Amino acid sequence: MNGLENNKDRIIILGGGLAGLSAGYLLSGAGRDISVFESNPEVGGLSRTVEMGDFRFDLGGHRFFTNKERIERFVKELMDGELITVPRKSKIYLRNIYFDYPLKPSNVILGLGVLTTFKIITDFFKEMLKKHLRTSDIVSLEDWVVTNFGRTMFNLYFKEYSEKVWGTESERISKEWVAKRIKGLSLGTAIKSAFFKFSKRGIATLADDFLYPSTGIGRISEKLRDGINEGRSVITNTKIVRLNHNNHRIETAIAKNCDLTYIVEGREFISTIPLTTLVQILHPKPPEDILSSASKLRFRDLIIVTIAVNRERVTDLTWLYLPERKIPFGRIHEPKNWSSKMAPEGKTHIVTEHFCFEGDETWIKSDAELVKNTILGLEDLGFFKSYEVVDSAVIRVPKAYPLFEIGYREHYDKIINYFERFENLHITGRGGMFRYHNMDDAIETGIETAEKIINNSKGYAMQDAGCRILIPLNPPLVKGD
Repeated sequence: MNGLENNKDRIIILGGGLAGLSAGYLLSGAGRDISVFESNPEVGGLSRTVEMGDFRFDLGGHRFFTNKERIERFVKELMDGELITVPRKSKIYLRNIYFDYPLKPSNVILGLGVLTTFKIITDFFKEMLKKHLRTSDIVSLEDWVVTNFGRTMFNLYFKEYSEKVWGTESERISKEWVAKRIKGLSLGTAIKSAFFKFSKRGIATLADDFLYPSTGIGRISEKLRDGINEGRSVITNTKIVRLNHNNHRIETAIAKNCDLTYIVEGREFISTIPLTTLVQILHPKPPEDILSSASKLRFRDLIIVTIAVNRERVTDLTWLYLPERKIPFGRIHEPKNWSSKMAPEGKTHIVTEHFCFEGDETWIKSDAELVKNTILGLEDLGFFKSYEVVDSAVIRVPKAYPLFEIGYREHYDKIINYFERFENLHITGRGGMFRYHNMDDAIETGIETAEKIINNSKGYAMQDAGCRILIPLNPPLVKGD
């Protein structure tokens, strides 16, 4: 493991995802002495690329798309010619029919029938009229979707897909999620675009193409890592298990690598780890009401099952959405349609996303059972025959997505208000901020955090990036965490 000598002016970053690495990249470039601690063997978090023999795949299809000129320029300069432009072609599989996404009027009418299509349109206009007379509050995802797109549209797509993705009833999902993230669940938006001809400019989910590194989305994280003092300050397979604080300042962090436990000093601490985990590792512990609030915030977990087959191509799609519960996975993509470098010639692979909660029926299934069920599901959809399968992989991703249940905001605000008392603790990133960020949002929050620290510490001497030795505690301060 790379080392660190004790240095009270160091900036400690918890988590090597896009937000933490972006912050570290800027801070390192500004001459600050930093250390990034990542618990996984590889950096990138959810936005990493996995190698499976000669195959490469992301943890779900992650494109880079942004309307923020500054962030686009930052990523393009970082990647230095590695980005390619990928045409977007997506479909929704519903009622044994493939629907274009974004929808085309002829496709909708032929697929759903004239009566259902007419009902969708009339429902939409009814809700537009009722909007001005509505007196009750819009609270849930169901309220918001029905109000904006009609009951037929909600029943047809939103209800089943939302509940499949989030594992809870649509009336319990906060409107805040769907109002901000409609581009991630936007069949209704696509129908409005198809039928009512409003501009799709700036609507990420309707973009015709996107940027993508030719060897996988994880290259962005790898380039950030390599730019942080040539990677010497990014420490993987190492988890921060405790933050010691006093008088509203974090004083030291306790890091664990395998069976060794270390104490790390720092001036500033940036947390991108899940907000609930941050609460749990504080020492002394936070007040009971903060612990209670943290216990009420939930994340949705994810299992990626990738199946490699002996075919050149299986689909011509970038994404396929599968809202029906009878199909075990909610979305699939074929990496070779994003870049030919993701699979060897004559072979391809399909990446499936299984949404679940850690410990539930799906999560506890064996890898063999998950692979078997996924192959059967893909075979039933007509993509290939089981004898064509040449390899497979299963990746479990805990705390992949923050779950915005009704009432979550009260608990979230209480936790954030508590952490704001700490003068040298900065919370950023998707998991850290408990926000459903896109990649560009995650990068932006990391950059903004770095800039804040730089601007507030201009008087500090910049540190020489020399050899750093991590000093182990003997005996370990923390054992068995």
